[in-house]
Amino acid sequence: MLDNLTPFLLHWAITAIALWVASLLFQGIRFSSTASLIISALLLGFANAIVKPLLIILTLPLTFLTFGLFLLVINALMILLVASLVSGFKVSSFWTAFFASIFISVFSLLIGAILPSDSPAHEIQMPHSGRWL
Repeated sequence: MLDNLTPFLLHWAITAIALWVASLLFQGIRFSSTASLIISALLLGFANAIVKPLLIILTLPLTFLTFGLFLLVINALMILLVASLVSGFKVSSFWTAFFASIFISVFSLLIGAILPSDSPAHEIQMPHSGRWL
């Protein structure tokens, strides 16, 4: 069980740090307390895991039509959803959420790439028999 808990906590911490740095860079993002930052990071993770895939499926034709750029709008909507649910998290406008979501995605990707991964699930191993099928 602890094997699954460590990556979850690490991802949660990366999201919280990315949100905190975004609040320092973007004037339209504010957290009233550390607790609201931590709760926002947790809810953003849940929204990205549960709500975002449903929105992607529902807007698939629009996503194809815009060559995937509509996914940036969905990311901004996830931030606005979390801001509407957490009382201490304020986002001033859609465009602030849009550009902050791009920053948070890139920042989280870079931090995740820097950190070492002990997970063997990402390794592809050749079958011992030499046959793939």
